[in-house]
Amino acid sequence: MVPSIDWTLVLIPPITGIIGYVTNWVGIRLLFHPLDFHGFKMPGLKQLAPMLPMKIQQIPGVMEGKIGWQGIIPSRSAKMGSIAYDTSIAKLASQREFYERFDPDRIAQHIVTESRDNVHAYVDDLMSREQPVVWSSIPDGSRKFVHSQIEDQLPAVTDRIVQATAEHIDELLSLKLMVIDYLDEHPELLNRLFLEVGEEELQFLVNSGFYFGTLLGVFSIPLFVFFGGAWWVLPVSGVFVGYFTNYIAIKAIFNPQEPIEIGPFTIQGLFIQRQEEVSERYAEIVAEEIITIGNVTENLLYGKRSDRTRQLIEEAIRPSLDEALGMVAPVVRIATGDRRYEEIREALATEGVEYGLEPLKDSDFNRERSVAIQHLISSRMQELPPQDFTMTLRSAFKEDEWLLIGIGAALGFVAGWIQLLVVTTI
Repeated sequence: MVPSIDWTLVLIPPITGIIGYVTNWVGIRLLFHPLDFHGFKMPGLKQLAPMLPMKIQQIPGVMEGKIGWQGIIPSRSAKMGSIAYDTSIAKLASQREFYERFDPDRIAQHIVTESRDNVHAYVDDLMSREQPVVWSSIPDGSRKFVHSQIEDQLPAVTDRIVQATAEHIDELLSLKLMVIDYLDEHPELLNRLFLEVGEEELQFLVNSGFYFGTLLGVFSIPLFVFFGGAWWVLPVSGVFVGYFTNYIAIKAIFNPQEPIEIGPFTIQGLFIQRQEEVSERYAEIVAEEIITIGNVTENLLYGKRSDRTRQLIEEAIRPSLDEALGMVAPVVRIATGDRRYEEIREALATEGVEYGLEPLKDSDFNRERSVAIQHLISSRMQELPPQDFTMTLRSAFKEDEWLLIGIGAALGFVAGWIQLLVVTTI
């Protein structure tokens, strides 16, 4: 029986809107949460997974034979870190420019200032550990001579190290690998990068579920009436509403990239309109959390190219050690032998690498130097053309946009059944 047109049909658009809102809220949550995988292993799935469609393989956990969920962004933290670097950071400045903005002269000054009082304890500790009897038997005047020589040469040695690092920075540092490794180890920071930079756009995406859902839901009423109240109309139209709600919202965030003048109105992608504001927030997070002197130092000392860094610094330290040991060298050689003396000299140089760069991990100094990095990133980012600028947030959606839209379509189907239930029972 064809239902009469009554007030119950008016409930269709708001129901569609509410479901659209919930759908988009859930979709955004699934992009970023949870940080860790939650689920269980499915017997046989790991062997079956390589034969499944590529889109299915991209669902978190499937390739490991698991059923469950992990936020899409944290589940691909290394890959997303690589994309974030390629689509934004790499377009802003070279790693040499970043290092120069840290100011090598200021770095050297900080190392000397922070190390001067502790360098004596460092020499005493190492010598006492390596040759306690010999070091304690050396006259106080000779030990003081060694200390004074090391202290006097500290500025020159530090300057050599910092300048040599600056000169060979492209050989010693891979900023991209550093960013990838750091974000892979800190997926919560990757989430924060996207969530805080795109806060307004993500909220718009959620709210648009209601607005667009309600608007598109209006068209379900004449369709329902036209097909005589057929049971399948509302579920099927719900699929289209859920799909196009998310599709339109994502397009509105990033398009059009260039402003279009229509009478007194200017139409442009919502994210692009906030380029100045977004640039400042993005620069703040990257400068304070990712590209810091502390992280660069960590990568230089322990990263994939650390052997080159250590060799360079040791070569800068050894000549000064020979001069500093000066008058006590013969005593040590006689007491320990040439081979053991060389081992002590090598230990002083090797351990001096980490000791010399330790002050660069100081949080206050990192905050001080982050200002220059923040200004560099912000100013360059504000100058990016719209196509490059949009990728700072677009990269979070691009590969998995289908999943977000697909969730909208699936829940739209559920919404259609709810609408049908309401219309036919009230």
